[in-house]
Amino acid sequence: QVQLVQSGGGLVQTGGSLRLSCAASGRAFSRYHMGWFRQAPGKEREFVAAISRSGISMSYADSVKGRFIASRDNAKNTVYLQMNSLKPEDTAVYYCAAASNFNFMVRDVDYWGQGTQVTVSS
Repeated sequence: QVQLVQSGGGLVQTGGSLRLSCAASGRAFSRYHMGWFRQAPGKEREFVAAISRSGISMSYADSVKGRFIASRDNAKNTVYLQMNSLKPEDTAVYYCAAASNFNFMVRDVDYWGQGTQVTVSS
């Protein structure tokens, strides 16, 4: 079992930055690829970013490439999402996720964080 507890998020103006954190319980953290999804009101949950078990490989949605950076600290059992140059369309509830499959489809996720709201004002 892995429990994921998120922190960070909040309200920021267009062009601003935020960092999300996701702390995992248990010793299995390094066995999982970690990722981030988001869900805006009335929309389906969508993939945002992923980072491999070792932290060497990352994957990003086209909409966030060049602006968001995923990282992880396996010694601290924590994954981060640094979000820069934020836009109003980034407004959503953000979820961290743990998966055994780096493809990171929603159906591949083994564990979810509780979600945290990110609101970008124009």
